[in-house]
Amino acid sequence: MQRREFLGVAAGAAGVLALAGCKAPPPPIEGGFTGIDVTRGHAMRDGALKNSPPTIVKRTRVVIAGGGVAGLAAARALRLSGIDDFALLELEDTAGGNARGGMVNGIACPLGAHYLPVPGDDAREVQDLLEELGLRRRVAGRWEYDEATLCHSPQERLFFRGEWQDGLLPMHGVGEGTLVQYRKFAQRIDAMQHAAHFAIPTLKVAVTPELLALDAITFASWLDSEGFSDAQLRWYLDYCCRDDYGAGIEHVSAWAGIHYFASRHGFHAPGDPTGSVNDSSPERDGILTWPEGNGWLTKQLATPLGDRLRTGQVVTRIAEVRDGVEVDAWDAATKSLVRWQAERCIVALPVFIAARVVENPPAVLKNAAAHVRYAPWLVANIHLRGPLADRHGAAPSWDNVIHGTRGLGYVDARHQSLDPTPRGTVLSWYRPLGPSSYDTADGRKLLLDRPWSGWRDDLLAELSVPHSDLPSLATRIDITRYGHAMSIPRPGLLSQIGSQRNAPDGAHRGSVVAGRLSFAHADWSGYSIFEEAFTRGHLAGMSAAAV
Repeated sequence: MQRREFLGVAAGAAGVLALAGCKAPPPPIEGGFTGIDVTRGHAMRDGALKNSPPTIVKRTRVVIAGGGVAGLAAARALRLSGIDDFALLELEDTAGGNARGGMVNGIACPLGAHYLPVPGDDAREVQDLLEELGLRRRVAGRWEYDEATLCHSPQERLFFRGEWQDGLLPMHGVGEGTLVQYRKFAQRIDAMQHAAHFAIPTLKVAVTPELLALDAITFASWLDSEGFSDAQLRWYLDYCCRDDYGAGIEHVSAWAGIHYFASRHGFHAPGDPTGSVNDSSPERDGILTWPEGNGWLTKQLATPLGDRLRTGQVVTRIAEVRDGVEVDAWDAATKSLVRWQAERCIVALPVFIAARVVENPPAVLKNAAAHVRYAPWLVANIHLRGPLADRHGAAPSWDNVIHGTRGLGYVDARHQSLDPTPRGTVLSWYRPLGPSSYDTADGRKLLLDRPWSGWRDDLLAELSVPHSDLPSLATRIDITRYGHAMSIPRPGLLSQIGSQRNAPDGAHRGSVVAGRLSFAHADWSGYSIFEEAFTRGHLAGMSAAAV
């Protein structure tokens, strides 16, 4: 059913009920845009506050510009190194960047990133964090993760051909030709895992000629050359790329598309003795999640900082001076410009912002900013007054995806709850707007220009396909917009910035350092996930502490 048809049917049904003397229709859905102060962000981007004279001068040893995952990780690294004399300046009113959490009608929910895969041994820094937080511990010689935090089963389901199926790989009614391509793709990924080292975080491995060759072409081109033409396989691969990178297979590199699988659990076709993408194998169960998503993690990182975390700070200038660095920040609360003087600065900002606020930006930063492009995102949190009616097939899961739609589906904030009582919940609906078969390159303009009601209508039409009662149960929809949510690993990006290893002798490998400035952000990895941002922030903090 098309959106226009759905809205027409809904309106007609409401009229029939009214004429029949039935109870009044539910009140209108409330909501609006929330979570991001677009005006502050644009002031930082455009340098609108740059010429204001500072009214206050403060001194500290290290300034961290940016309070996303990388900035919070850098602050933790400084604390672990015994350095407490630092300040972290964050644009928004709460730290966490794209991994913050929120509340809708008293129910915790994510405003952005909503899970963390169980980290592999290459992500030792993330493993250490999880041990510190009590989520990872050694039991009888084996590592175990907190059962309450591991995503409960069932984890994933797909609405495909009129019913729900377990897992996200289309299976219901597919032909033998599709199954053959599933198996061949699994074999190809397995071979590539053995031929090259794909790792998360990416800075833990060398960028080899083989990886650069994959980086030079699109994932779609590589699939064509390998004979992977099946529509269902390509839908699934496109979904995965839109989910992790915000853009489709025609716009991300072959390295990125293969890295998605080869760096983690691989790809297991139905009937594969090592497991299936649609079963409960350890590879697929290894996800940590919370009702507020990764906002739980960023809160744990932010809480110990106390007044060293300064929120509502619009960084307008970062400059190296003779005796250190100066960082100017507009304080949104006092409406004044504060100048921070420090020995060093950790620039934990997206590279396009860093290139604007750093005076005389170094070549490494200018190069990165020239090559990184971003995928816009929208996250909508829908409060429901009661449980949804469900269609035939697999049981409600944590991640619920509708085949062939622009959105990536929804996660249920109450999935981890042990309380079986049916009650209201919040569904978090994710909608990437990077270039794909669904969207053009003007996604950011659409994101910012379109009214809340337009996104509301799209969401209701899409989620009503499997849940016809959702519009009558929804009470509020809060929408968070990210104009530059994540860098897109386009062809050539790995060769341009993915091989940055310019830390000085004796510094931590993988740090991007220029003079008294250390750069830390997932942008330097070419794509945005928690492990990349956290590791780069940690290394930048350790590097700054070692000087």
